Amino acid sequence: MRYVCSICGYVYDEEKEGTPFRDLPETWTCPLCGAAKSMFEPERGADGDAATTTNTGDGAPPSAGTPSDGNPEATYPVPQASGELRELSPGVISAICSNLARGCEKQYHEEEAALYRELADYWGAQAKKANASTEGSADGSAAESSPTESTGADALANLAELLAGDLAQAYPALRAAATEAGDRGTLRICTWGEKVTSALASLVERYRREGPAMLAGTRIWVCSVCGFTFVGERPPELCPVCKVPSWKFDEITGRVDA
Repeated sequence: MRYVCSICGYVYDEEKEGTPFRDLPETWTCPLCGAAKSMFEPERGADGDAATTTNTGDGAPPSAGTPSDGNPEATYPVPQASGELRELSPGVISAICSNLARGCEKQYHEEEAALYRELADYWGAQAKKANASTEGSADGSAAESSPTESTGADALANLAELLAGDLAQAYPALRAAATEAGDRGTLRICTWGEKVTSALASLVERYRREGPAMLAGTRIWVCSVCGFTFVGERPPELCPVCKVPSWKFDEITGRVDA
């Protein structure tokens, strides 16, 4: 049996590795992109029981009968968008606009990228104002009675919920709209965004399970093109999402140890 990383496409072959995938510890991670064990899925083929998931960096995840098979007339399946709408916080909107700006940069749409950066800056400023207002109105006695550990756990739980919502609702809705409009640039942004968000969700899952020990003696790197986040001594030679070389990664410093 073979299992495929849903983020980078790395294949774990039980026959070659000599260890059944189910027997790997829950702390095991993808050797290529660092994704959690839960991000792996059984390899699937054209018969539905076995299409191999491969990271092409193109407009949508490849599957049987898609343009990735060499048929330019083929189309990608359109996921059904959720009818439920939810209000996005200024910080989330800022992050979305920032990611869209990076996608436009990759497509050499400098004017659009500049506009998305302007929107990202605006909503980022609104997020800072909102946070400052919340902190200013907080009850000091309530803050004293809330342990830091509890606050951190709540923040991680909220973050995990937001990431799950993006993967389950936001990206499928955006992909459906882009497919209907025939916008392959946005489809590529969706593909990158889904993989980057999945990687973040995986890191959050690991941190909730392992705690600060997960970051002990290691470093954090972020791809300057697609936003992929990697935890390790050095960045990967190629970004698992957008395939740029390691020098495109920026190290995140100034982290406060818990």
